[in-house]
Amino acid sequence: MNKDYYETLGVNKSASKDEIKKAFYKLAHKYHPDKKEGDEKKFKEVNEAYQTLSDDQKRAKYDQFGSNYANMGGAGYGPQGGGFGGFEGFDFSGFGQNGGMEFDLNDIFSDFFGGGGGRTQTRRGRDISTEMNISFSEAVFGITRKVLITKTSSCETCKATGAKAGTKMETCKTCNGQGKIHEAKRTILGTISTTKMCETCTGSGQVPKEVCEKCHGKGVLRKEEEITINVPAGIRDGEMIRMTGMGEAVSKGTTGDLYIKINVSRHPIFKREGFDLTTDLNIKLSDALLGMKYELETLDGKVEVTIPEGVGINEILRVKGKGVPNKGKRGDILIQLNIKMPNKISKKSREYIEKLKEDGI
Repeated sequence: MNKDYYETLGVNKSASKDEIKKAFYKLAHKYHPDKKEGDEKKFKEVNEAYQTLSDDQKRAKYDQFGSNYANMGGAGYGPQGGGFGGFEGFDFSGFGQNGGMEFDLNDIFSDFFGGGGGRTQTRRGRDISTEMNISFSEAVFGITRKVLITKTSSCETCKATGAKAGTKMETCKTCNGQGKIHEAKRTILGTISTTKMCETCTGSGQVPKEVCEKCHGKGVLRKEEEITINVPAGIRDGEMIRMTGMGEAVSKGTTGDLYIKINVSRHPIFKREGFDLTTDLNIKLSDALLGMKYELETLDGKVEVTIPEGVGINEILRVKGKGVPNKGKRGDILIQLNIKMPNKISKKSREYIEKLKEDGI
């Protein structure tokens, strides 16, 4: 059955890559299995949709062929070939029985196109996610943090083999060392031979003569692990860092990925606009007319800012090279000047202002 990845992520077909990424981060955080109200099934569906739509080539094929695009290439079938095109999205199930033989055309076509011809899929561990809170300054300049995460990891005692130290491996009796099980299935098209991975040896063809006492032969176990996270300079609030191969391990397979959502705290003075930092500065009317020197506390320390005489209302001053790092350069600090008008004017001040008025100022 064709899967609607756009619907899974809750985005339109015209959604940009940024919109797809934001939708994924939000849903991955919501459905993560480690959360109290998480949903592992939905988490996997969201991840599957993102892996396709975030890749331009995969997305183009998906838009053309649907979620079964991976099986449409090279065999001469589907929209590009002349074989079984036109079946996409059609439900072949529910045809009941035929002469006492049960069959389901969905299963049949899955056997033809879904890896039944001798191929076995590589096992992959689960992706996991966590969050990290950092300061505004740490987000601008970057930081390295070490965190403790409890997850399924490879057993260090047996080096993920599942075997007791010094014990030899022996041929798996379930699959006779083939790593896969051959099955014959009767269908309306005749008998179809399928091949599936052997669950006993997880496709390796060998099992330990004596199992590891630490992981009980699984090759993996759940434990607390210290992970070093390098947060790059200029990261934004809500962005996600992906650490490939740092997710959960699986016996005789590839490790999943770790996603870290970054939460950046607010700064009391500065806000971020692109690679620039912005701030407001309230100055007196006299300072606007006569000019002044102002000491500004930046993320790099104090700098002296010159406010020129006769500066206008809401004028913006620029302090170059003190903003957010970007490809070897840095943005600027933009200071918006707010001229504070006096609530009351003394008699003496009024005389001065009247004089200015006479002078045309």
